[in-house]
Amino acid sequence: MLLFEKSRPGRGCRELPPCDVETVSLPENDRRRKTLHLPALSEVDISRHYSGLARRTHGVNDGFYPLGSCTMKYNPGINEAAASLPGFTQIHPLQGEDTAQGCMEVLHLAEKYLCEITGMDRMTFQPAAGAHGEFTGLLLIKAYHESRQDRKRTKILVPDSAHGTNPASASMAGYSVVSIPSNSDGCVDIEKLKEAAGDDVAGLMLTNPNTVGLFDRNILEITEIVHQCGGLCYYDGANLNAVMGIARPGDMGFDIVHLNLHKTFSTPHGGGGPGSGPVGCREFLADFLPSVLVSEKAPYRFEKPSQSIGEMKSFYGNFLVVVRALTYLLTLGKEGIPEASQNAVLNANYLRCHLKDLYPMAYDATCMHEFVMSLSDLKKETGISAMDIAKGLLDHGIHPPTMYFPLIVDEALMAEPTETESRETLDEAIGVFRSLYRLAQEDPEKLHAAPVTTPVTRLDEVTAARHPVLRYEFQTEDEA
Repeated sequence: MLLFEKSRPGRGCRELPPCDVETVSLPENDRRRKTLHLPALSEVDISRHYSGLARRTHGVNDGFYPLGSCTMKYNPGINEAAASLPGFTQIHPLQGEDTAQGCMEVLHLAEKYLCEITGMDRMTFQPAAGAHGEFTGLLLIKAYHESRQDRKRTKILVPDSAHGTNPASASMAGYSVVSIPSNSDGCVDIEKLKEAAGDDVAGLMLTNPNTVGLFDRNILEITEIVHQCGGLCYYDGANLNAVMGIARPGDMGFDIVHLNLHKTFSTPHGGGGPGSGPVGCREFLADFLPSVLVSEKAPYRFEKPSQSIGEMKSFYGNFLVVVRALTYLLTLGKEGIPEASQNAVLNANYLRCHLKDLYPMAYDATCMHEFVMSLSDLKKETGISAMDIAKGLLDHGIHPPTMYFPLIVDEALMAEPTETESRETLDEAIGVFRSLYRLAQEDPEKLHAAPVTTPVTRLDEVTAARHPVLRYEFQTEDEA
């Protein structure tokens, strides 16, 4: 029930002090013709409403959340404590640089550490999310080629297992997209890449480890092929959690990288709040960046490079997200960063090995941070789809893995148990997956009806997608 439906005339919880300044009335022409629709509720009604909504959500704090490719890792409380310090929360973006040196030092340290992790030379924190970072990186590629009067490069190469935002970002930047197929091992088909690599290629967008959770053993050859034809290599950092502190995109041959601070570096993810998708680059591209932080030591200042693509966001991005990420980096340190990646890979392979006898793996090999199951055979045998298993997991308090992605795997479930999950949690999840498999064999109708214990049971998702109700319809006075 919405707040508007709980509203009762005459109720309220306003406790404003008496006005101590002169009141000014708006001219008649500037006033509303109709009464503003605001719910009238007591404070306890409002409190119970939002507490009830909180109980109906499921997040990392509530239980296992193995959402593949999204790295839904726990956000430590120390990050929130650091981001809540008055010196950070009470800063104003328009105040003078000389009064914000502490905050600018945070950006400087974060850039220094993230460049070390990625093998880049410079970094901007302006992009507000991963896709925003992709677009920024592609504009850097475009600016680079245009600065050399090389305008014949109109294509971006993108593997067929890529995130959907990759081709979308390339298209937004004015490029046409060439899809590069995967080979039987789930990695880039080298021969097809060579066929596509020509003097009209502006660059390649690639995730490594890739979307099926495999580290491409041909990565050095891949980036060399693109460089030989004059293109640049862009690293989608969505899966960096598997290799941070161990393998650097810069050492793999990449020229540009975007990071998802709300994935790899334990800052809040989703919920409509601010994200952060910083973009790093090699030195030869630094002159095209948005405004950058200048000076190795205080006083810090911002400066726009001479060939800058322009500002990608107001001021300097979502600053408090960077504070959280820097806190995470400082907490783990040089030893803890690679250990986190190693534990993420260990957890993924532990879960994979305990499920592969029942749930066939799309690519049955040692994975990195995530793996993809194919329920195609199960559906043929029992009629139970990946969607049914996902819905069944909800009844056990587990958020489902990513469903039906990547598109190159039929009836796909992509699971990523991050490093923050304990062995006990993984063992419990393994037991649930196995029990759902038995249920699919013995009583498939129960799974077709799942979930049955959640506040909202199985939805008509087709109708919801095709005919969404996006606004509340208020009753007229006559109807009331």
